[in-house]
Amino acid sequence: MTPNDQLPHPGVETAKELGLLAEEYEQICDILGREPNFTELSIFSVMWSEHCSYKNSIRWLKTLPRSGAKMLVEAGEENAGLIDIGDGLACAFKIESHNHPSAIEPYQGAATGVGGIHRDIFTMGARPIAALNSLRFGNPLKAHTRHLVRGVVKGIGDYGNCFGVPTVGGEVYFEDCYQTNPLVNAMSVGILETGKMVSAIALGEGNPVYIVGSATGKDGIHGASFASADLHEESHEDLPSVQVGDPFQEKLLLEASLEAIATGAVVGMQDMGAAGITCSTSEMSAKGEHGMIIHLDRVPTRQENMKSWEILLSESQERMLVVVEKGREKEIEAVFEKWDLHAVVIGEVTTGGTLQYFMHDQLMAEVPAHSLVLGGGAPVYEREYREAAYYKKLQSVNLDELPVPDDLPAIAKQIAARPNIASKRWIYTQYDSMVGIRNTSTNKASDAAVV
Repeated sequence: MTPNDQLPHPGVETAKELGLLAEEYEQICDILGREPNFTELSIFSVMWSEHCSYKNSIRWLKTLPRSGAKMLVEAGEENAGLIDIGDGLACAFKIESHNHPSAIEPYQGAATGVGGIHRDIFTMGARPIAALNSLRFGNPLKAHTRHLVRGVVKGIGDYGNCFGVPTVGGEVYFEDCYQTNPLVNAMSVGILETGKMVSAIALGEGNPVYIVGSATGKDGIHGASFASADLHEESHEDLPSVQVGDPFQEKLLLEASLEAIATGAVVGMQDMGAAGITCSTSEMSAKGEHGMIIHLDRVPTRQENMKSWEILLSESQERMLVVVEKGREKEIEAVFEKWDLHAVVIGEVTTGGTLQYFMHDQLMAEVPAHSLVLGGGAPVYEREYREAAYYKKLQSVNLDELPVPDDLPAIAKQIAARPNIASKRWIYTQYDSMVGIRNTSTNKASDAAVV
């Protein structure tokens, strides 16, 4: 079966507009054995973006340590890292950036960064117990920088405080190189019992595939491609690519997800972050070496008449894809009904490793899952690089040759007044560090938090 021949085949120029290279378009044609239609091209564009595939950086990431005696999962194999901390407990943790969305809409960009990182933790069956952040901004004397700082800090604080997980640490630095593109990194830490981790995997032919949580809207469409692109003066027009978060809905999703996992009926679970349904279905299928049939018209939506590619690529927040053991659907549906969340069967697991997406019984896209994912068919590049000129200049500086200032007290005052040294109390007091009553350290500044 192939997608309806009447569906338009947009060609290489559209592929370029979606962020793909001409040679990548040819590679897609080779994979499919035909020209892709627009929905299929959109799928490849987000899954082969740097944000999802790491095609320009995976070569270097693989040189980092990836295993250890206490590691319960290999780095990059699950939604988060998992370390055995003894006494039958494991610590799940992950840090992730939300730079581009925060540069365009700092409040929602930062807020959804916090929400997304927490979902990566509890989709594995861990309960989040702490959050941290690492922020980089441009010149604080400029109005645009102050606008970004206010929005990002408020977004992190509002989402984390309402979700109920303490923000226990972080850092903020200012440097001109971050003027256009700030760095907004959010980290979440969670705890679960060893042996009770849920994997992001699709197994078992005929097992139902559920979408649970919030309804799907048009926010965040092509957000993964947007996050991989360069920012420019007109980037503010990309506002629809920024997701919108709801921390109270996420709190319900957290409790419902952990309760559903406790039933033992969950085969696999994946957060819907970058690339939405596209990414979760392809990654779960590729990991389990299975396929899926997905009926997009069954997905609960916030807007009427959403197109197939819009539903596939939407990055609406607070959603999960769940594969459930066949015959135990009522148990799972009862849990999510209790928490007043959507839990709708949108498809089933198949053999063969192919993803088929239908809309009102019409096949809209058919793609091999393995061809989409990191470590599968996604391209990998070895880019040219060179040492920055300033680095060599810094290496030539001999600290012993620098003169000692005459007025050290005055120098000390100057240093203390610099934005990177001055107190950040006005920032961290906007974060609730005691919510949940798991933080056993005081609410005063310290080198580390104890949870």
